[in-house]
Amino acid sequence: MHKKTVVCTMALALIAGIQPAWAAVSAEEAGKLKTSLTPLGGEKAGNKEGTIPAWTGGHAGAVAGAKVGDIPVSLFPNEKPVLQITASNMAQHADKLSEGTQALLKKYPESFRVDVYPTHRTATVPEHVAANTFKNATSCKTTEGGHSIEGCFGGLPFPIPKTGVEVIWNYLLRVEPESVEFGFKNIVGSSDGSHTLATRNDNFWQYPYHYKDGSWETWSKDSKGEYSIQRFNTTAPSFKVGESLVIRDSIDPKTSRQAWQYLVGQRRVRRAPTVAYDTPDFVASGANYFDEVQGFFGHTDRYEWKLVGKREMYVPYNNNELVTAKVAEAYDKFHLNPAKVRWELHRVWEVEATVVSGKRHAVPKRKYYFDEDTALLVLMDGYDSEGKLWRTSQMPNFFVPAVPAMLVKQVTVFNLQAGTMSTVQGLNDESYRVVPRKPETFFTGDAVAADASR
Repeated sequence: MHKKTVVCTMALALIAGIQPAWAAVSAEEAGKLKTSLTPLGGEKAGNKEGTIPAWTGGHAGAVAGAKVGDIPVSLFPNEKPVLQITASNMAQHADKLSEGTQALLKKYPESFRVDVYPTHRTATVPEHVAANTFKNATSCKTTEGGHSIEGCFGGLPFPIPKTGVEVIWNYLLRVEPESVEFGFKNIVGSSDGSHTLATRNDNFWQYPYHYKDGSWETWSKDSKGEYSIQRFNTTAPSFKVGESLVIRDSIDPKTSRQAWQYLVGQRRVRRAPTVAYDTPDFVASGANYFDEVQGFFGHTDRYEWKLVGKREMYVPYNNNELVTAKVAEAYDKFHLNPAKVRWELHRVWEVEATVVSGKRHAVPKRKYYFDEDTALLVLMDGYDSEGKLWRTSQMPNFFVPAVPAMLVKQVTVFNLQAGTMSTVQGLNDESYRVVPRKPETFFTGDAVAADASR
């Protein structure tokens, strides 16, 4: 009888044009976040082989040694790889490699490899984030057919995800400091192995969803559900100096992204509604799509999201050494420098994205892999209209004690068919800092116009 009632309720809601909202888990299941699960929902236990250790609280305290901005240069300076995977032995490890990683091994057999290090479950979060995540587990709901949320604030919205779109919301609302500043470079690699600086930018980023003095009520009302606001100014190359872009992302499907662009040649700020989805990213000379920034950047409505399940994989992890390296050290000709990229074995959530019927996207199918301990996206594979692997992305995460948390910014997108690559928001030769938050009016088109007129 109960089952029939639920089905009837859903049918009536759909007939009325109302999308039902669902809480993530029961109070009983949420209790696991204080017993068998980590504060963000990962399994505390290691695997049976012992190759993934138990989570014991994450990285605690300061990190010794040099820093670049707020990023320590190395977390485990004396460790060596325990395994090297190359084109010649990849078949033995294929069950733990994404299709995109295997494709890179095949495409660049002389230079690309996967250096596997001991697994460290570094993930940790501030106490208030853990408390908010525990509260969210029973209060957060998806609405608007999964394209919005309610009752969430200041932590992962769905630490025990049941659907693919909940995993995506976990990433969009992942743990971040209130405010950060950093420089970044977009570097494009051509099929001949040459590299070009597309742009160099000063970036300012703020996360109203993570304001320590906020709540669901104040955030949804005062900040209008905007979870991410950013502004950056281009400083190179010379013909693009002075250009600026403001992007504000919201949980409201009607205003999910608002963007403004300042072009020096036009001397005016204009709306930039195409800065989204599969529009070529002009900040990276069009070498990737806007929604490939940070692995996935934008709204959820172009795809249906299927939660495939959890699996063990070799993924980029604890890559402080890579993101703090000099540009010359961070790259090989056709990919990142394998000697600088740290891979570890971790459990990840696999989510399959397929374009919604009636909508379009240049990449009709994607597979995303999210770390269970942090909700961070670590790998993505993209497929063309014929179902052939076309693109693969790597997101090297890094630990910042000033938060403390594992974070991700830069992504390297490989176009496997064209033999090109694009690193977006590369931190090499730059400085990432956690800073006091600015007035939200700083992140507006009007503020950009006022600064440009001075």
